[in-house]
Amino acid sequence: MKTIDFTAPAELFPSRNRKVASKVRYRRFDKASEAIRFAVEELPEAQLLGAYIEINEARLSHQDIKALYESEAYPLKRAANA
Repeated sequence: MKTIDFTAPAELFPSRNRKVASKVRYRRFDKASEAIRFAVEELPEAQLLGAYIEINEARLSHQDIKALYESEAYPLKRAANA
């Protein structure tokens, strides 16, 4: 698993799945932890599969996003159903 700065700004790029209608587009977040939370808790599963987050020019795949969300280092409270 990658080590990241959860306080660094981050950019979320959801997948472009034509089969899933969604209004979720590219978003910037003040903190990487917020981008990770949004990706796991708010994106439809089909959009998370191809999504990635960029933090300090490092690209995190959907597997990395889920692993960081589930890690002990993740600073935010997790949703009960995520």
